[in-house]
Amino acid sequence: MNVLKLAAFSQNGQGGNPAGVAFYDAMPSDEEMLRIAKEVGYSETAFLVKQADSWRVRYFAPELEIPFCGHATIALGTALGERFGAGEYKLILNQSEISVRTEKSEHGLSATLYSPETFSEDAPVEFVDEILAGFHLTRDQLDPAFPIRFASGGAKHLILVAKERKTLADMQYDFDKVRALMMDKNLITISLLWQASDEVFHSRNAFASGGVYEDPATGAAAAALAGYLRDIGWQGNHEFVILQGEDMGVPSRLVVRFSPKVGESVAVSGEVKYID
Repeated sequence: MNVLKLAAFSQNGQGGNPAGVAFYDAMPSDEEMLRIAKEVGYSETAFLVKQADSWRVRYFAPELEIPFCGHATIALGTALGERFGAGEYKLILNQSEISVRTEKSEHGLSATLYSPETFSEDAPVEFVDEILAGFHLTRDQLDPAFPIRFASGGAKHLILVAKERKTLADMQYDFDKVRALMMDKNLITISLLWQASDEVFHSRNAFASGGVYEDPATGAAAAALAGYLRDIGWQGNHEFVILQGEDMGVPSRLVVRFSPKVGESVAVSGEVKYID
């Protein structure tokens, strides 16, 4: 079985987050998809089956199934574009229906996903304290302008915004402890962010729940962040860039666009390159 290997949200033809994309005539068993995801070894692999005018999609990390994965959606959008032409494709996920649009770009192909609806809510104080301890952080290191919240744009994330860029560069956490905390709250990633301007955020995303220490580009977290910013009344731009993966040596660039309407789908765009 041939699994396509692509890096989504690459920056100027470099970096990006690797994802597997596998086309099937019928969806394999959960056990088979988990086995393949472990063999591929990327943070996620997407499995696709054609259904009428849509594509049924499921996402697997090496340790568990994910309800929605942004970078794998960008990767599969590019694969669909190469096979069937540029345009918009409907995707049926486990809990929602979304779409992805693919088009030619300066470095080959790019794609834009339109996320599930967004929501956010305050995270319990005791849980946040345990997470901060696991990351060896204090509340004084976080920006009080950005409340600590759970946020979702198809998958659940925890949003932490640091006062200084150095906090991201120094990120370390206790993998097993944080993984257990994340599993308890059904968290996909923990987003540690720093706002460089109204147009640029820097991000690092811990993905212990999926068996991966860190994700170099996280489209689902980008959608969740946009919904969160909208919910807290952020006064920055409704189009911004997330720079991620820099501290891993895997530069990634995500372009995010959202409307003022609370809960509405978020557009996340990026370029894709094939992995040799």
